[in-house]
Amino acid sequence: MIIYPDSTSAREQAARVVASGGVVAFRTDTFYGLGADPLNPEALERVNALKGRDGKPILVLAADTADVGRLVLKVTRAFEVLAARHWPGALTLVASARADAPELLTAGTGTVGVRLPDDEDARAVVRACGGLLTATSANTAGEPPARTAGEVARYFPEARGLVIDGGAARSELPSTVLDVTGDSPRLIREGVVTRAALEATLRAEGFEL
Repeated sequence: MIIYPDSTSAREQAARVVASGGVVAFRTDTFYGLGADPLNPEALERVNALKGRDGKPILVLAADTADVGRLVLKVTRAFEVLAARHWPGALTLVASARADAPELLTAGTGTVGVRLPDDEDARAVVRACGGLLTATSANTAGEPPARTAGEVARYFPEARGLVIDGGAARSELPSTVLDVTGDSPRLIREGVVTRAALEATLRAEGFEL
């Protein structure tokens, strides 16, 4: 992968790579992520091949709330409550996926994890690439997530594509992941957004976590 400093031209070049079914890497609101078109099965296959894994869902970043509806079939009340309080932010909400969401994206679960990052540079990259972009951590299976563009390049020395260098990661923790498909929200992974913060938000609206 070739490293390019973050700029309008780098984002435009990334958009061309993504439109052609390729994979880029960029700094998200947590770590560096691998970005591909979440609606392109061949691109998702490339993401899994790079990471050396399969059978796991691939989370997605949205540039704006309006883009979420392109992947999410049903927005529950809990989804609305949490998004209103914690988006933009490092909270990935798992919701029912639209029927046309690729199986490689959902891993056959019928659900998709999506978030609106609290990082305007990351959102600008996603927006340039069409409004939705995968953001699974940029690392090979079993290795820690890449925190710099240089680490991404070292993980994937033979990969074709580009890395947008947005500086060092701004977080020590991954995003928090919460399943809001059912009547009772379920915490899958605690990260930047704490369980206590989620409980406070949900309790105020009559939910329990």
